[in-house]
Amino acid sequence: LSGANLMSVNLQGVDLRGADLRGANLTGANLLGVDLSRADLRGASLSDANLEEADLRGANLAGADLHGANLLCAEL
Repeated sequence: LSGANLMSVNLQGVDLRGADLRGANLTGANLLGVDLSRADLRGASLSDANLEEADLRGANLAGADLHGANLLCAEL
């Protein structure tokens, strides 16, 4: 999924543990409750994404854009 355009996609509850999402466009995506533990999100756009209750433990967020993202109750 590296570099994928997933803008405004609904991935609620999906298991993306360890996924390679480098440079992916997840702007405005619904990632409610998604397991992104150990995922590679370097350089990904997560602006305005809903990451409520998402599991981001161990995820690499270097250079990721989280402007306006909802991180309510997310596990970091």
